Amino acid sequence: MIPDYRLDLQGEPCPYPAIITLQELPKLYDGEILEVLSDCPQSINNIPIDAKNHGYKVLKVEQQGTTIRYLIQK
Repeated sequence: MIPDYRLDLQGEPCPYPAIITLQELPKLYDGEILEVLSDCPQSINNIPIDAKNHGYKVLKVEQQGTTIRYLIQK
């Protein structure tokens, strides 16, 4: 699965990764995938739920070390 766009939000404190993600998702065309990278531990509680609540599909959430990677489809 290859994302169409990437947001590297490592270093951004919560809640900014969730806010910025929700600002960028509407810019995608239907079916496109956004990859989001965050090192904010609380983002795992916000980004997937916020994305689903706004009608987006969370395809994958994975953590490697302190980095959390989200794949979200419009």
